[in-house]
Amino acid sequence: MKHDEDSSNPSDNRPFTDILEANVSRRKVLVGGLAVAATGFFTPAAATLASTDKSVAAKGKRPLINFTPVSIADGTGPWPSISADYQFDILIPWGQPLDPKGPEFTYPPSAESQAKQIGIGHDGMTYFPIYEGKFKRGGNDKGLLVVNHEFGTNAHVLGKSAPESLEDVRVSQHAHGVSVVKIKKFGNKWQAVRSLKSRRIHVNSPMAFSGPVAGHALLQTPNGNVPLGTVNNCSNGQTPWGTYLTCEENFNGYFGASNRNNTWVATEAQARYGFSEEGFSYGWHRFDRRFDLSDRDYINEENRFGWVVEIDPMDPDHVPVKRTALGRFKHEGIALTVGRGGRVVGYMGDDQRFDYIYKFVSEDNWKLMRARGLSPLDHGKLYVAKFNDDGSGEWLELSIKNPALAAKFSDQAEILVYTRMAADMLGATPMDRPEWTTVAPNGDVYCTLTNNSLRKETNAANPMAPNASGHIIKWHDSEEHTGTSFNWDIFIIAENTHGTEDSFSSPDGLWADPDGRLFIQTDGGQKDGLNNQMLVADTSTGELRRLFTGVTGDEITGITVTPDRRTMFINTQHPGGGDPSRSNFPAKFDGITIPRDSTIIITRKDGGIIGS
Repeated sequence: MKHDEDSSNPSDNRPFTDILEANVSRRKVLVGGLAVAATGFFTPAAATLASTDKSVAAKGKRPLINFTPVSIADGTGPWPSISADYQFDILIPWGQPLDPKGPEFTYPPSAESQAKQIGIGHDGMTYFPIYEGKFKRGGNDKGLLVVNHEFGTNAHVLGKSAPESLEDVRVSQHAHGVSVVKIKKFGNKWQAVRSLKSRRIHVNSPMAFSGPVAGHALLQTPNGNVPLGTVNNCSNGQTPWGTYLTCEENFNGYFGASNRNNTWVATEAQARYGFSEEGFSYGWHRFDRRFDLSDRDYINEENRFGWVVEIDPMDPDHVPVKRTALGRFKHEGIALTVGRGGRVVGYMGDDQRFDYIYKFVSEDNWKLMRARGLSPLDHGKLYVAKFNDDGSGEWLELSIKNPALAAKFSDQAEILVYTRMAADMLGATPMDRPEWTTVAPNGDVYCTLTNNSLRKETNAANPMAPNASGHIIKWHDSEEHTGTSFNWDIFIIAENTHGTEDSFSSPDGLWADPDGRLFIQTDGGQKDGLNNQMLVADTSTGELRRLFTGVTGDEITGITVTPDRRTMFINTQHPGGGDPSRSNFPAKFDGITIPRDSTIIITRKDGGIIGS
């Protein structure tokens, strides 16, 4: 997303490119730019949340990747392309009613209808299987799909450049948020079906706060209005206790300043989080006072956004909870794993140029905490990453017990509200737009760094100044994810793939499967004429193949699978950039010509595991 490409970090913390240059001599760069640690360099760690199924590939009896890749020539057209060994179908496009008997899609939608329809900007998502009967069958052919809706421009959603009424604003607000929808497979066809569990969560839905910031003055407004809404829901996470985590990213862009009551000037904190008079030109602040930074009755409303939000998909009456112990910044997503002592650990990226990578560790075994009525996401330590020249790294705790932070912040809650500013003070390493994170079965953690055109430093061995194409970094934590040190390396440099059949740029979505495959999705201008795409890498050999390409102007994002891993769901976001003159996807399926963000169902023709 374009707004991630700005920088609001004024600190002079040492940039990652300097560290990378000093460290480059120890890296082992393989064909295509893959850099991986030697076998045995990293020690095994605790199992991740992913399935541990013992497939043939996992036993090493055949290569992990056997499909025919999509060629560059086939990945440039107006319609998606997929490996010849695979097939795809379309599910839940923007505007489809949650209840099959609900309001049908019309363009532009009404606010009332949009609140009962699938949102726009399909992004991170998770499939929650539904098992039925004594033998718990059905999980691979029925479940709840929980989908984030990151953004939709006024031109795309409303058919106009700016809202002209509160009704227009409500349409846009209801197009954002999250959809929980039941899906079921009938023969070879997946469909959305009626369910009491299906629901929309949007900008005007009730919210609760929990953790250290709950009830704090920084979340209170003079107006006394109750907390409502989640917005710019980007990537996601899944807890081991079966709930969904949606992450609020570019929340700042939905606020603006009308200056009806005073002349608004950004505070230090607002500037650090990128608030501006016009935001991203959504214009909500002109009709909805909650989003007007200059309205003194709604001071602190902006502090209610920028959190990780927990949703129980199986309970339609559950009020989503913003888990404040995880910090407030532009959360791209959160990858959870279980570390030493059964503590839950979450890795997070702050998706903006020159911002940081974070880690959260619960204070105790997650099962014991829940048995005591405590959320593991409310009690624990939040860290920010510092990368050293020699391939080592440190997790710096963001704690009021640190005298340096205590000199600026009054309590732990204030540190969490202004996490970016606290991380600046500790000397964290500014990164190139940290996005999705994922934890591999051997404990390696991967993070996509999409790009950074503002980078000025250069070095001959690593020509990424500016870093137009991005790269993927990996690390391995000490003490089974719970320690304060780690070893790091560069996994792949996208610039080195251009001009080859493995060409890709701007890595974004990311998932490590139980066998050692890494699924890489892209969001940004691809070179060699390609549309955005999804590739699969073998993390042990460095082999890389293109599985899928999207349509003109879209982003490929979101990734989840059924328990048997024989069905994968991904998303195409803003096909044609929302412009019907560039794309009418998926009109071939439904005859509607306005481009509609959609979920894409991927299966192997032979019924095999996805990625094989």
